[in-house]
Amino acid sequence: MDNGRLNVVKRAPRRIPVLRSEQGPVLVGLLPILFLGFLFLLPVARLLMLSVEGGTLVHFHKALFGELYLRVFYDTFKIAITVTLLSLFLAYPVAYVLSTASPQWALIGFLFLMLPFWTSILVRTYAWMILLGRNGVLNQILVGLGLVREPVALLYNVPGVLIGMVHVLLPYMVFPIYSAMLRVDRDLLLAAEGLGASSLSVFWRVFLPLTLPGVIAGTALVFILSLGFYITPALLGGGRVIMIAVLIEQQVRQFLEWGFASALSIILLSFALLAFFALNRTAWRRTA
Repeated sequence: MDNGRLNVVKRAPRRIPVLRSEQGPVLVGLLPILFLGFLFLLPVARLLMLSVEGGTLVHFHKALFGELYLRVFYDTFKIAITVTLLSLFLAYPVAYVLSTASPQWALIGFLFLMLPFWTSILVRTYAWMILLGRNGVLNQILVGLGLVREPVALLYNVPGVLIGMVHVLLPYMVFPIYSAMLRVDRDLLLAAEGLGASSLSVFWRVFLPLTLPGVIAGTALVFILSLGFYITPALLGGGRVIMIAVLIEQQVRQFLEWGFASALSIILLSFALLAFFALNRTAWRRTA
């Protein structure tokens, strides 16, 4: 103390280490990624152990070479591809209307698009059973209008399963395509028209290629989700339309074949991952 005044020793400010910009997001998301990875890998590891219990691959051989199970895999892929194509056919114009509409109409469109998410998938499936039944609303309308003489079989078959699955998965196709359409520079379309291109040429040669990343993303999402669908095929199929997820449930519930069901699950997961990486590689090549 000097003359009643404190001598303050100035120190150099302490340097705080700053994370590099590219390391920050990785470190912040590392803990959640590890946590989710643990929750995902642990059940998969358990399934893998059950599928090779006894040190043999007999369950995989049965699943991959049994004629009955190969038919189930074929039907599953056929339904998944059909659902994906139907969803794409319906979602593209819907996404285009939403991307070009005014904010008010776009909001109304999104409300109708999001409405199914506010209802349980089980409730939606039972609603489709009421609509598609032999004495359901749809058949009563068709018969009343004279379009058909007798009710059409729309339930407990493949068409009923397709209708139910497309209804559930359509928003998953719309959102990626809509996002891609919003990123399209409209000046490019005007420039193409100014150079003499027709509306059809502008769409096929300019607009569609620019929205392909969204199409590929939506296709991957819908196709992978379709492969593992259970509730809708089980209820609308009525036991006549067997997909892989339905077969896995039957093996566990009816036959207690945990090893074989685990092998089917591993094969289904492998197909889903292969489809994801193939479509992701295609999208990367388009954007590279």
